[in-house]
Amino acid sequence: MSDAEGLMWRLEKDPYLSSTVANITILDKAPKFEQFKARMERATLAIPRLRQRVQSSPANISAPIWVDDLNFDIDYHVRHLALPKPGSMRQIIDLATLVTVDPFERTRPLWQYIVVDGLAKGRSAVIQKMHHTIADGEGMIRLSMQYLDLVRDAEPTRRVTDEEWAAASTVNEASSGSDALTTFITGSFKLPLALASQIRGLLADPTHIPAATTAISDSVRGVIAQLSDTDAAKSPLWTQRSLGRRLEVLRVPLTEARDAARRLGGTLNTLFIAAAADGAGAYHRHFGAPVDTLRASMAISTRTSESKGNAFSLARMLVPTGDMSVEDRFQAIQLSTGAARESQASGSASLETLAKVATALPTSLITRLARQQAQTVDFATSNVRAAPVPMFIAGAQMLENYPIGPLAGVAFNLTALSYADSFDMGLHIDKAAVENPTLLAKLITSAFERLLSA
Repeated sequence: MSDAEGLMWRLEKDPYLSSTVANITILDKAPKFEQFKARMERATLAIPRLRQRVQSSPANISAPIWVDDLNFDIDYHVRHLALPKPGSMRQIIDLATLVTVDPFERTRPLWQYIVVDGLAKGRSAVIQKMHHTIADGEGMIRLSMQYLDLVRDAEPTRRVTDEEWAAASTVNEASSGSDALTTFITGSFKLPLALASQIRGLLADPTHIPAATTAISDSVRGVIAQLSDTDAAKSPLWTQRSLGRRLEVLRVPLTEARDAARRLGGTLNTLFIAAAADGAGAYHRHFGAPVDTLRASMAISTRTSESKGNAFSLARMLVPTGDMSVEDRFQAIQLSTGAARESQASGSASLETLAKVATALPTSLITRLARQQAQTVDFATSNVRAAPVPMFIAGAQMLENYPIGPLAGVAFNLTALSYADSFDMGLHIDKAAVENPTLLAKLITSAFERLLSA
């Protein structure tokens, strides 16, 4: 694993910090299940991580490693079931929420795809669940290219043969904890013991930073600056946290949203965050607890042509939530998002930097620090682009896509996925924080309506 992936893996010792991501895809009819399963089986040949499990290193002396699951079974990862009548959207949304919250079996590859038939009007759905260590949002989109088609009647895919499985194996049956130990001894892990010791010392006593080497002191300064931001989240209402979850779904026309953003002088992402902030502020006013600002986090892609696995960072920013005009809120958030991106581009405390330093710290400490940082954020946002044209899964056309982003200790996560001419959103909510999830969804929808007509 990369440092960042290893960090996400270790943080899950605290269930509040789960990094599972998911998506609900609505199809116009039932897909050909065996054909879909064959495509997913083929995808595991193209993307070896899909048939690999995580193996921790002895005593966490290096990042966990990926090893082949010698008991890999496609039927465990690709499942088929049906909803009872009436097959409503609320039923599939609630099912997907339960599937997402359910922890992964850590002795198997960290993904599941569930085809669900029985939706009203003859429709079906695919619930896609994946651990964040396998891929970020953009990575999941790239994975989907392995099983999506541009036409309804695509060429059938044959199942993988035993000979092909054998040829694709990357780790033999001798794989064990000794592999991680070998990795440690040969020095291919990211953080030498001497450096780990120095970082521990500097974090314990920052007064020694001036005497440290430039590379170490710069990294630790950035990390300390990041961890020093302990200003509590701003909401007077969203103070409780739990493992209870509720998902609401929203959608707006993509072309209209882009046009509105251009008219307002900014980007689609600004419009997206402005709607979330507007709805959040209206929610507080509804309950007689007006608030001028809330702190939001924004996922920023750092992907390049050389990127593998996860490639993103998180930026925090204050967003205006008071009663104000659409135009004023949009302009304020445009400035905030621009400053957040510049800060991430120039700052030393990137996700990867934080992850490198975290390898020098015990898991109990990094989970405590991560929970502390989560308590500084009110809500999270992420915006991912998907295919601009209609796509098909095993003979069924994709109609809608609703992403489910991880909460990781915040009140709600609003994640958007643009597909064809639709901007589909999943509003993932902590039920202890937001007592009326349906109202919050309605208020964010109303905010979009105002922005689109501005």
